[in-house]
Amino acid sequence: MNVVSLTSLGEEQLEAARAAHAGRAAHTVHGGHDHSLRQTVIALAAGHRLDDHESPGEATLFVLKGHVRLGTPAESVDGTVGDLLVIPGERHHLEGVEDSVVLLTVVKAV
Repeated sequence: MNVVSLTSLGEEQLEAARAAHAGRAAHTVHGGHDHSLRQTVIALAAGHRLDDHESPGEATLFVLKGHVRLGTPAESVDGTVGDLLVIPGERHHLEGVEDSVVLLTVVKAV
């Protein structure tokens, strides 16, 4: 069996995000392009964001650290440590209100 410390990986990715020009970093923990299920740790430095994009399938975000804002053209919702956000099936963006780490889980649409 494989065990991954999301806490340690999140801290590593957050350090990378702080050093990156785009203010973000990510690492796929499970799955990938040849799997239906994919889980990725994403770190965003405060004030940085993932611009509007489509979701490749059903998806959720679990906030591991910090404070994020998930938004669509019509509305937004804030998430903090321990919150599970359901990603809408429309164009959306994600902003790091403060230095943040999330676990993105996606099941690709068939």
